Amino acid sequence: MSAVCIQVINPNTNPGMTETIGAAARAAAAPGTEILAVCPAEGVPSIEGHFDEAVAAIGVLEQIKAGRERGVDGHVIACFGDPGLLAARELAQAPVIGIAEAAMHMATLVATRFSIVTTLPRTLIIARHLLRQYGFSEHCAALHAIDLPVLALEDGSGRAQHMVRERCIQAMRQDGCGAIVLGCGGMASLARELTQELRMPVIDGVGAAVKMVESLAALGLSTSKYGDLAWPERKALSGKFQSLHPC
Repeated sequence: MSAVCIQVINPNTNPGMTETIGAAARAAAAPGTEILAVCPAEGVPSIEGHFDEAVAAIGVLEQIKAGRERGVDGHVIACFGDPGLLAARELAQAPVIGIAEAAMHMATLVATRFSIVTTLPRTLIIARHLLRQYGFSEHCAALHAIDLPVLALEDGSGRAQHMVRERCIQAMRQDGCGAIVLGCGGMASLARELTQELRMPVIDGVGAAVKMVESLAALGLSTSKYGDLAWPERKALSGKFQSLHPC
């Protein structure tokens, strides 16, 4: 199989977090796989609610179109809310994987129940919505928040990373789960160390999504263009949205 190029999209505008996510993607990728880590030039610096996701989705679609024009073999949306995922699949030819969807799928392959550790309490509601949407509600033992904003993972203090570790230990001891899903792309670098320390699978959605894209590429599978994921209907787009036209 020829070398695979995967576009990893950080939907927020934070370059430091984009580097963190890109490094985690490269650590998970097979030898020869090229990781193209990108983020939008405009949008929100962190994604912590429905409004943020709506704004970020436009930047995701812009990056999807740019990646398609470059000829990448797959795209990863590296935010745990999976913003714009289905719209991105309409616009893409190659596979598009969201990190929440990927992590939840991977967790069910190694455990019957998993817990989620994320950032702010308000994002727990979004995670619950995704659990129902993806059909994993019965597999999730509990959800935990460290009650710190996303950008605390990039402030250099280590406080957020310490809180993630503490919540993972709490989940392991109290939830009756067999695996833990890290609920933020900015936590991606913590998974391997926590897996070794806890002796329990701790799953980072960035790495999980990269491996899924590699697998789909190896199988010769791409996003279906039949049904609701067919190309968007041709119509006149106005203003800044003209650049998003799929053709």
